Amino acid sequence: MSLKTKSAPFFLLMILTFVFLSPICNGENCKFARKNDECNKVQGMFVFGSSLVDNGNNNFLVKSLAKANYLPYGVDFPLLEPTGRFTNGKNVIDLLGNHLKIPNYIPSFNDPSTKGSKIIHGVNFASGGSGILDDTGVVAGEVISLNQQIRNFENVTLPELEEQTKCKSKESLKNYLFVVGSGGNDYSLNYFLGLATKNITIQDFTANLTITLSHQLKRLYDMGARKFVVMALYPNGCSPMARARNPNATGCIQILNDAAQLFNTNLRTLVDSTTLQMPDSTIVIVNAYKIIMDILQNPTPYVIPRIHVVMLQE
Repeated sequence: MSLKTKSAPFFLLMILTFVFLSPICNGENCKFARKNDECNKVQGMFVFGSSLVDNGNNNFLVKSLAKANYLPYGVDFPLLEPTGRFTNGKNVIDLLGNHLKIPNYIPSFNDPSTKGSKIIHGVNFASGGSGILDDTGVVAGEVISLNQQIRNFENVTLPELEEQTKCKSKESLKNYLFVVGSGGNDYSLNYFLGLATKNITIQDFTANLTITLSHQLKRLYDMGARKFVVMALYPNGCSPMARARNPNATGCIQILNDAAQLFNTNLRTLVDSTTLQMPDSTIVIVNAYKIIMDILQNPTPYVIPRIHVVMLQE
C-alpha cells in the first residue's frame, strides 16, 4: 500500500493565524460590502513567492526550466494530472482557500483566462525558482521575481479589481489576505552558486534580503494591503534537490539549513519593526522550518494510507 504525506500540520498552523487577523470591511458602496456577513470573512488571497506557493505560472513561461508540468507532479491533485504546482497534490494555498471557503482555486496570473470576474477572489503571482532579489533564479531560465510579481499586481490586477468590485483598492484590499513565501531560492539559486556580490558575507547577504522584503511588504501596504502571512524558510538543506547535489553527504546539508535559520531570525526582527511602520496591519509568520523539521524527525503521525485519501475524496 502506498503512502501519502498529510498536509495537516502546515495547514493547521495557517488556520491559527486567523485568530489574529481581524476582518475589516469599509466602503458601504463597495460590491463586497452589500451584505453584512461579508464583512466577517476574508474575501480572497493574493499570493506572491516561489515554488512553495506557485500554482502554475511557470507553465506559461516558454523559457523557464523551473516547471512542474509532468508526472509525478499532480498525481494526487483532484484533476489527477500536473497543474504546475510543485507538489503531488494540493499546495498550502489550495488548502487555505478551502478553509476560507473560497469557491474556486486561486487562478494564476499568467493564465490568459485570469481576468474579469475570475480575479474577484484573488490571484496567484508566484513563480517557482524566483526570489526576493531580481537576479535570483537566472539559472532557471525565465522566472518572475518578487518585485515583478508586485508590479504585475499593481499595474494589471489592481485596476481590474477596482473595476470588478466598484471599490477603491484602499477599501477592498483590507478584505484580502496577502501571502508571501519567498527567500529560499535567494540562497540555493543565488548566494551558494556564487552569483551574489563577490566576498559578501552570509550575514550581509541575509540583511539585504530582509531589508528588500521589508520594502516589498510596504509597497503592498501602500496599495491597501493590511492582512499579511509571511512564510519563514523551510530547511532547504533537507530538500531532495539539495541532497541530490551533494550525493556524498549524509543527512541534510547543514550550511543551507543554517542560512535558513539566519533568515528566519532576521525575519522576526523585520516583522517587529515593519509592523510599527504599517499602522492597522497584521503580519503573521508561518514557522515552516519547525513544521518541516518536525515531520522529518517524526514522520509517522503525518502519513496516512493513500487508499484512505481516495475514499475521503469519493
